[in-house]
Amino acid sequence: MERTRRLTAKGAATRARIVETAADQVLARGVGGTSLDDVRAATRTSKSQLFHYFPDGKHELVRAIVACQGERVLDAQRPALDALDSWAAWAAWRDLVIAHYTRVDGVLGCPIGSLSSEVAAVDPVLRDDLAAYFRTWSELLAAGVGRMRERGLLDDGADPEAFATELLAAIQGGLLLSQTAGTLRPLELALDGALAHLRTHAVM
Repeated sequence: MERTRRLTAKGAATRARIVETAADQVLARGVGGTSLDDVRAATRTSKSQLFHYFPDGKHELVRAIVACQGERVLDAQRPALDALDSWAAWAAWRDLVIAHYTRVDGVLGCPIGSLSSEVAAVDPVLRDDLAAYFRTWSELLAAGVGRMRERGLLDDGADPEAFATELLAAIQGGLLLSQTAGTLRPLELALDGALAHLRTHAVM
């Protein structure tokens, strides 16, 4: 069980540095391919330091990585993600998504999606943590579709929850194909296709 601890500002900064470095390692190698010794070496921390910040070991660290990556993914889409109320805003959001994954070396895919494919089936705690971030992401997209309907830019046939699911599926599926293709073109096509479908409900 993860224990709640009070940390000094310096301690919190050290813990955050460990999590961010470990998150990058896990994205590149996977949870199974990243050991605590790997994290210690990359962060130049001792075993006692690592267990000071993560007394429950690797599982607690991976939960922190899930939180870190979830926030990274959502923050990369802001501010457009929080203000999807026009076609220009949707275009800006699309460009932020593509730009974020363009900056990820080697087209490694979505950090949340990669973690989900590795641990969701075997760890219910991590599955719930990951599901919470997908749910938040979906709710933000659905809210954007809802705002477009309220402004009279989309007809009533545009279901917010359905389009949020379609857009997320386009991103995750597009990234999976991009991993094997070595280019983000599949992501671009999948996301543009989902947005083109949304435009079929535009009120002229």
